[in-house]
Amino acid sequence: MPRLSRRVLVLGALFASMACGYSLAGRGAFLPPHIRTIGVPLFTNATSVFDVERRVTERVRSELIGRGKYKVETAAQGVDAVLSGEISSISIVPSAFNAQRQATRYALVLTAKIEFRDLKDNKVLWSNPSMQFREEYEISGTVTDPNAFFGQDVNALDRLAAEFARTLVSAILEAF
Repeated sequence: MPRLSRRVLVLGALFASMACGYSLAGRGAFLPPHIRTIGVPLFTNATSVFDVERRVTERVRSELIGRGKYKVETAAQGVDAVLSGEISSISIVPSAFNAQRQATRYALVLTAKIEFRDLKDNKVLWSNPSMQFREEYEISGTVTDPNAFFGQDVNALDRLAAEFARTLVSAILEAF
């Protein structure tokens, strides 16, 4: 009887391991194997927020480098693929209010046009013409201008850029 139990247990484990196609987040990649070097030129900034393009671009580069599989360059030439982006808007919207109907929490919404192109095959592997990223923050007082907000919380832009980069790179590399 113990021999039969072991066989059933081994077969059950075998079927369970074959049953699902899930893998750990951050470990997958659907990119063609010939892509080893990715160019990430400076994103374009179509907003009035100073320096947002540099911070976001640097975070995207760091996130790609952190994945460890790809060499990242700042140029769009001499690479296997190019990740280009344009930050089209940044807005601040109240998201929580107190009993006196004053905003106590704001959502910062960054909208960007992103394209990831395979240069060897000259085809777009991933794109989003209006990728939106939303992050909420506590702000003292009323703020409707993103420049004033970043003046109050100097680390907010770095946090926003880091989370945006993580979301973007995961979407591209894991085909979400």
